[in-house]
Amino acid sequence: MRRAADRRRGRIALGALLLSVALPASARAQRTVVVSPNGSVRTLTDAVRLASPGDRIVVKGGVYREPTIVVAKRVSIVGDGDPVLDGQGEHEIMTVTADSVTVRGLVFRNVGSSYREDRAALRVQEANGCTIDGNRFERAFFGIYLARVSGCRVTHNTIVGQSTTEAASGNGIHLWTADHVYIADNAISGHRDGIYFEFVHFSDVERNLSERNLRYGLHFMFSDQCRYRENVFRRNGSGVAVMYTRQVEMTGNRMEQNWGAAAYGLLLKEIADVRLDHNTFAGNSTGLMADGTTRLTVTGNRFADNGWALKLDANTQTGRVAGNDFIGNTFDVATNGSSTDTVLDGNYWDAYHGYDLTRDGYGDVPFRPVRLFSVLVERNSPALILLRSTFVALLDAAERVIPALTPDALADTRPAMRPLHAGHGAVR
Repeated sequence: MRRAADRRRGRIALGALLLSVALPASARAQRTVVVSPNGSVRTLTDAVRLASPGDRIVVKGGVYREPTIVVAKRVSIVGDGDPVLDGQGEHEIMTVTADSVTVRGLVFRNVGSSYREDRAALRVQEANGCTIDGNRFERAFFGIYLARVSGCRVTHNTIVGQSTTEAASGNGIHLWTADHVYIADNAISGHRDGIYFEFVHFSDVERNLSERNLRYGLHFMFSDQCRYRENVFRRNGSGVAVMYTRQVEMTGNRMEQNWGAAAYGLLLKEIADVRLDHNTFAGNSTGLMADGTTRLTVTGNRFADNGWALKLDANTQTGRVAGNDFIGNTFDVATNGSSTDTVLDGNYWDAYHGYDLTRDGYGDVPFRPVRLFSVLVERNSPALILLRSTFVALLDAAERVIPALTPDALADTRPAMRPLHAGHGAVR
């Protein structure tokens, strides 16, 4: 009997061993590997080597200086006590090449500039399903760099650079050749571009703050079918630049205080099928600049206290600007052509002094927002020095009575008598 019982126990143990080998990592119990300055595992590199796919690595507080950490297996790396990974200004800090890796709660610090390579504090290369959440990046050339990825999430990170020149600075969040990426609730400052997309598709950018970057708060090219919602782009070299892209949706964003000789709240160049809805353009040199844009829809936005609220180049086709507020701008609309097929409809213009005898809330007399003086400035910029002169006021008054140089097509035949979005989008 004893022998039979021993044989049964042996078979059970052997079966359990075979089962543990045969089970996928996801079905095994998750192990935790702890990294600490005084523990048995003192580097993150050793922890990744010891971990199995699916394991959790906890990094305790301290400063860790080691060569580039390569994460080539599916693990979760979680900081406990704000551990610092210090690149010492010499190399990338972490490179992820495995699918479904999570990096959370770490401080990445000191990645030096390079004129030969795009050094990043955290690079994810040819991987899917990564999560980068709740980290802090300080003094990095590039902060987060995603290349050839799909289905990644970049959320709740703080990325602070110290860039002084564009040539010696990288981007805060940089994506190249990616799809279905979700970028939300990050704060980015002090880089060349806050967020940069190139060849990115079907991705969402929401509730990020991108400010005080040298070039653009957001810059994307060849990135079709992406959505940008409720972001703030403030005090950058320019707010947002969109180039060579189709099917762009921007809703509820704020482009604020982007001021300079060539600064825009939003620049659209050579793009098609753009929808701008309920955004705020406030305190910019130029609120919205459309150059070579096709099928542009601008509805429900607020343009307040800009130099130029809206610039429409003559090569902008099939546009519709409807239901927007134009308040306190030096120039509401400017164009470099004499004809356009862009339609203005039902906007509020604080410069409109017409009447509403029908009491339907819209003026009975059309409003032409292109001032004669704006046409002259477009052709001869130094003329701007005469902006507040009596001579300019007489010119504009004469043009309103007998339009001669301003384009007849750019007229709002149904100007709203009152602001349509009161209280929406004041400059903070």
